[in-house]
Amino acid sequence: MTSIQMPQLGETIVEGTILKWLKQEGERIEADEPLFELSTDKVDTEVPSPVSGVVTKILVAEGTTVAVGTLLAEVDSGDGAASVAEAPADDSAAAAASSSTDLVGAAAPGSASVPSPAAPATPVAASLPDRGPRSQILSPLVRKLAEEHHLDLSRITGSGTGGRITKRDVMAAVAAGGASEPSAAPASPAPALRAVPGPAVAGAGEEVVAMSHIRKAIATHMVGSLQMTARAWNMVEVNMEHVVRTRSRVKDAFAAREGFSLTYTPFVTRAATEALLTYPMVNTELRNEDILVRHYVNMGIAVSYEDGLIVPVVKGADTMNLVGIARIINDLATRARSKKLLPDEVQGATFSITNPGPFGSILSVPIINTPNTAILAFDAIEKRPVVIDDAIAIRHMVYISMSWDHRVIDGALASQFLARVKENLETWDWAEDLGL
Repeated sequence: MTSIQMPQLGETIVEGTILKWLKQEGERIEADEPLFELSTDKVDTEVPSPVSGVVTKILVAEGTTVAVGTLLAEVDSGDGAASVAEAPADDSAAAAASSSTDLVGAAAPGSASVPSPAAPATPVAASLPDRGPRSQILSPLVRKLAEEHHLDLSRITGSGTGGRITKRDVMAAVAAGGASEPSAAPASPAPALRAVPGPAVAGAGEEVVAMSHIRKAIATHMVGSLQMTARAWNMVEVNMEHVVRTRSRVKDAFAAREGFSLTYTPFVTRAATEALLTYPMVNTELRNEDILVRHYVNMGIAVSYEDGLIVPVVKGADTMNLVGIARIINDLATRARSKKLLPDEVQGATFSITNPGPFGSILSVPIINTPNTAILAFDAIEKRPVVIDDAIAIRHMVYISMSWDHRVIDGALASQFLARVKENLETWDWAEDLGL
């Protein structure tokens, strides 16, 4: 008999919510076959069984949030021995998330990974009183938000299971101007969910669709970003003819060698990465009254999938060539859409890129993926008439825009950064970077 525990899916993960059991009591399961769907503050993922056997007992109901190490289920493997095992993540995902050095090394042989410096630990204002069996369980995200907003967590009543303080509770305290004295009533919902005054009731020709866990997380994060940043925006137009012709010339050989298609996202990622190293004040995070400037690049790449939007991170993008970046983006996007990402793979971005172009968008004003201070958007590449050497010509053009936090970045710096991205895309020897 094997007891299945809540796994440690990443260094910063202390708990998770059981979204759905994929096997029921009495059903047989094979080793590495998905056993349940798990949701954390960062990502939803399917967790496989570590053993083959029959599911004899499910100990945690769907929708329940539990700490790492909690017993979740029992599987009778038929060997007569009793053991306890963490349900592992998918092998490929676990290997990829085990260290950013391994991940980068696989994509860019011979290049050295630049480690992310650890943020200094900052104590929370006060120890928490015991308001429930789980009131002392704090995720790193909750602690970080409390530190950023100078909140005393001992003055916040948790609305989570067993009194746990959730991200929603912290954001509600921020919206209220700070934590108030605890009361018997649970904390009010996050600002993102306050637009609906009461339960939705469907009328004729309408239906009510419950927000998913991921949709709620997106809502909270996006509203929080708009409330906490002084967002400004600007744009450049880029002549992509050089990139388009390079891609057309090498795409067949690239697909045959690599096993996947070469898209435009790696080109923009590579160009933006170099620009971030040239203008590191764009590659920053505001912490209280200090600006943390990063001289390495962990590039967040927004990926659309059936449940919404997720931003996996290319760790050490500044150590990779175009081929290495393309490999990692393809791997992360593929696993994002199949719910195979681990929480550590969607954390640690220093800058983010979103690409709504494939859906027909020609101009975007994205919301900053906090705690980043800027986000780049590139839209649809289209043939347009342009003036070149006083003559009208037809070229592949694209609008590349950036939303940025005016508390850290000014218009001159934002324009210089975008000009550098434009210059890189229009002038680099991409064939040499591709090795083809």
